Amino acid sequence: MTTSPTVSFGGLGNGFDYSQVINALVQAASAPLNRLTQEQNTLSAKSADYTTLTGKLQALQTATGALGIGSYDSSVATVSDPTALTATAASTVPAGNYTVGISQIAQAHQLANKAETAVSSTTASIVSGASAVFSFQVGAGSVQTVTLSSGANIQDLADGINNLGAGLTASVVNTGSESAPAYRLILTASSTGTGNAITITSDGTGLNFTGGVDTLQAAQDAKIQIGDPALNPITVTRGSNTISGVLPGVTLTLTKPTGPETVNISVTQDPSAVQTKIKALVTAYNDVVTFINSKNTYDARTSQGGTFFAEGTPGTVLGRLRQALNGTVSGTAVYATVGQLGFKTNRDGTVTIDEAALTAALNSNYADVKALLVGQLDNPGIARQVSAAVDSLDDVEGGAVTLKQNSLTDQIKNLTDRIATQQEYINQYQQRLQLQYAQLDSLLNTIQGQMGFLTANANAQSGGSLATTSGASR
Repeated sequence: MTTSPTVSFGGLGNGFDYSQVINALVQAASAPLNRLTQEQNTLSAKSADYTTLTGKLQALQTATGALGIGSYDSSVATVSDPTALTATAASTVPAGNYTVGISQIAQAHQLANKAETAVSSTTASIVSGASAVFSFQVGAGSVQTVTLSSGANIQDLADGINNLGAGLTASVVNTGSESAPAYRLILTASSTGTGNAITITSDGTGLNFTGGVDTLQAAQDAKIQIGDPALNPITVTRGSNTISGVLPGVTLTLTKPTGPETVNISVTQDPSAVQTKIKALVTAYNDVVTFINSKNTYDARTSQGGTFFAEGTPGTVLGRLRQALNGTVSGTAVYATVGQLGFKTNRDGTVTIDEAALTAALNSNYADVKALLVGQLDNPGIARQVSAAVDSLDDVEGGAVTLKQNSLTDQIKNLTDRIATQQEYINQYQQRLQLQYAQLDSLLNTIQGQMGFLTANANAQSGGSLATTSGASR
């Protein structure tokens, strides 16, 4: 409720506090303003709830998209030996079976300076002159250089290499014992494959990498065979142990060679993933229904209704969504409605699913469930019907929810303008009252002053007259 500031009115000529009168008059004049403000607050709360409803409809739209053409199917890849490799399949991969053999897995190149050039301390200098240069190359990349000053040690060189961030990691390892340490520099390529082999182009330090190295692990590509090894398998070589683009929509992650053995990969449809999408659609649908129900209430004790009470738009939303979800799809072989999949509408409008019935339908009639939910381009399934219903409700130009929200926005703006005008009138009215009562106070002060003067003068004249009369009597 909007209230006007309390008037402070001091120095009143007759001792009466006129501020109480002014406040009462301003409060009475503010009644229309308070009504406008209350109406604005009510409309703002309603607008906020319609915005929330729009968000829930959009979430429902997203859930229907997961059951649309190109999104409905989910595939899963299983392997006969998960210790050798794992496989993941994209959602739209066609079913199939593949045989894969792993000749070798990809490795990162790793090398170290020779044992005879190891140093006994990490603080011992490895630079004999005023400076030294250490240069290397990873694969076909540019040559990288670390320049060391006099007195630099093995850890300084490792830090300099790591600071370059050039696809190479350097670490210092004690290959001796605690009593007789022997520190060596190990260089490891950041990526696997022969394309990331390390080449030392120059070494002016005492580690003498150019004079010879110990290869701890060779740079190696992954090599697999696709098909029956007894026939004509295809050999594929990659620099990484993660291989995609070989089997349609399937990504392989290699773990170890299989030797003469092979791994069988089976790509099949995944009904459980589809079931999860169907349940997500129902959850989003119920979220809309539950929200509208929670706002469409009436408290008889307070005679107060919720923000959607007696509103036509929420009823339109529920009606169109209910009609779409419970609609019929023609031309399907087994199922015509979602009720046949275990869907049941409750008294409050929400939907529950008999999961056992849905699971059985997906396992035994996967294609028919798909036909019901997805449909064809010229014969939309239930998911597309629900999606179309949402489109009709939140369409930018003619959607029922959009039109209602736009109407509320216009009403709130109009009330904001009226409140500003009314507030300005109240402010001016209060200022006039203050001025008028201030003038009245001034007038009362003047009158009281004049009355005091007249009273004193009358008393003076009355006293003089009594004195004259007394003298005459003597």
